[in-house]
Amino acid sequence: MNLFSEIRDLVLDQLAALAAEGVLPEGLDTANVTVEPPRDAAHGDMATNAAMVLAKPAGMKPRDIAETLAAKLAGDARIESAEVAGPGFLNLRLSADVWQGLVTRVLASGEAYGRSDMGKGTKVNVEYVSANPTGPLHVGHTRGAVFGDALASLLDYAGYDVTREYYINDGGAQVDVLARSAFERYREACGLDPEIASGLYPGDYLIPVGEALKEKYGEELLDKGEQYWLAEVREFATERMLAMIKEDLGVLGVEMDVYFSEKSLYGTGRIEAALDDLNDKGLIYEGVLEPPKGKVPEDWEPREQTLFRSTEHGDDVDRPVKKSDGAWTYFAPDIAYHYDKITRGFDALIDVFGADHGGYVKRMKAAVSALSDGKVPLDIKLTQLVRLFKNGEPFKMSKRAGNFVTLRDVVDQVGPDVTRFVMLTRKNDAPLDFDFDKVLEQSRENPVFYVQYANARVHSVLRKAAEQGLDISDTPTLEDEAEIAVAKKLAEWPRLVEIAARTHEPHRVAFYLYELASDFHSLWNKGNEKPELRFLQDDSASVEKIALPRAVGVVISAGLGILGVTPVEEMR
Repeated sequence: MNLFSEIRDLVLDQLAALAAEGVLPEGLDTANVTVEPPRDAAHGDMATNAAMVLAKPAGMKPRDIAETLAAKLAGDARIESAEVAGPGFLNLRLSADVWQGLVTRVLASGEAYGRSDMGKGTKVNVEYVSANPTGPLHVGHTRGAVFGDALASLLDYAGYDVTREYYINDGGAQVDVLARSAFERYREACGLDPEIASGLYPGDYLIPVGEALKEKYGEELLDKGEQYWLAEVREFATERMLAMIKEDLGVLGVEMDVYFSEKSLYGTGRIEAALDDLNDKGLIYEGVLEPPKGKVPEDWEPREQTLFRSTEHGDDVDRPVKKSDGAWTYFAPDIAYHYDKITRGFDALIDVFGADHGGYVKRMKAAVSALSDGKVPLDIKLTQLVRLFKNGEPFKMSKRAGNFVTLRDVVDQVGPDVTRFVMLTRKNDAPLDFDFDKVLEQSRENPVFYVQYANARVHSVLRKAAEQGLDISDTPTLEDEAEIAVAKKLAEWPRLVEIAARTHEPHRVAFYLYELASDFHSLWNKGNEKPELRFLQDDSASVEKIALPRAVGVVISAGLGILGVTPVEEMR
C-alpha cells in the first residue's frame, strides 16, 4: 500500500470526471501529475501539481483547474480540505481517520509494508567491489561494498530480480606483481631475506601466503627461474587473496551471487566475439588518435591502433581496444565482460566504481549502448573517498606502502552494523568522514545510535506490555499532532522506497530512518510533559497507544534490513 499513490489515483479519477463533464478536454496526458509531501508541512499533508501541468494543454488558467479540482476532491471522505495556493498548486489535508487507518494497515501488512512491485521482475546486474585480488580490502572498498550491497537489497525490495556480482581483475599485470611479491615472502619463509623491490606489495598480509607456498613446495622453487614458477605462484596467491576478500566481505555481511574472472576472457575467443559484434555494426576501425589535450607528453607519438567509435554512443573521443603491437588494451576485456552480461539476459546493468574511475564512465556506457543497441541501460555509480579520523587525527592509507586501513580494521573497531550505516550517511558521490570516536557516541548527532535507540524504545514498550499481560490492539488512538506526525512519516515509506530504487540512491533510506526516529523520539519526549501520550499507562485504554510504536518498529526493521543492519532491541 502506498497512500501517496492512492491519493494520486483519486486525483486522476476526479480529473477524468471533469473531462467527462466537459470541464476539461478529453485525452489530457496526466503522466506528470504528482502527489507528494508539500515543501512546507504547514501547508498540508500532500500537494498536487495537477493544475500546473495541465493548464497549458487544457488552454485554461491553473487556478481555475485547481479550484474546480479542489471542489471535486473535497467530496471524498479521505480529504479534510483542499486549498489552492499560489498560481495553482493544490494543498490537501487528510482526515484523522486516514492516519489511524494507516497505522492499522502497517501492522496488518507487517514486513510487506513498503515492498513494491515497481521493478516487475526486471533482471538487474549490480557489480560492486571488484577490487584487484592483490591484497585485503581497504576502507575505500568498504564503502563501495556497503553501497552496492544496500542498492541490491533496495532493488530487490522494490520488485527487481537482482544479481550481485564481483569482477575478479585477475588478468592484468597486477597479478604478476602479486606473484613476485608472494615469492619474496616464500623466500622469507625459507629463511632468506625478502627483497621487496620498489613496485612490489610490501604488506604483511602476504607472509601467510609465503608460508603456505613453503608448505606446498618446500624449497624446490628457490633455485628455479621466474619462468618456471610465475604462473603457479600467481594462481596460488590469487586464490589466497580472493579467499581473504570473500572472508572480509562475509564479516561485513556481503555475499555475492557471481564471481566472474577476467582471466576467463583471455584465450577463449570471448574478447574477439565482443569486438566482432561491434565490428559488424561498423564501430571498429584502424586509426590514429589526436594527441592528449593540454600539454602533450614528450614521448607521445601518433600510432595506428584498433579503435572503437565510442563517440557515436556519447563518448568524448574514440577509444583504443588493441595496441599497435597487437596486445589488448585494458578496455577490451571490459567490453567483453559487459557483452557477457548482456548475453546473459540482464535488462539493466549497474556498476559501482571508486571515484578514481570517473574517466571510465562515458566509454563504458558507450560500449554497453553499442553492444545492446541501446536496449540495456548502464548506470555507473561512483563512490567518493572515505576520510578516516581517530582521536582527532586523520588515518592515512597506501596500499603499496602496506600501511593502509583495511575493512577488517574498521569492522573490528566499530562492528559491521555501525560500519554499514555510517557508510550510507552521505550520498555515494560525496566524500565521507568516518570518525571512529563519533560513530560510537550515544547522541542525536550519531544517526546509527539515534535510529537503533528508537527501535530499542519500541521493543522496551512491547516487553513491558508483555510483562503486564496487556492485550495489544491494532487500532490506534491518534489525537496529538506529535502522534499524527509519526503516522505521516510512516506513510512516506513506500513512496521513499520507490524513489530511492528509481534513482539508485540507498542513502535515502538512511536519511528517512533518521527522520522517522526523530519524530518518534519527539513523541516519546512529549509524553514526559503530557502523560496521556505515554504508550504505557495504568488504564486499559493505553493498549491502543502501543499500535503506533509497533508500526514504527515494523518500518525501522525493514529499512535497516535494506541497509544490511541488524535492528537492536535493547541498548547496552
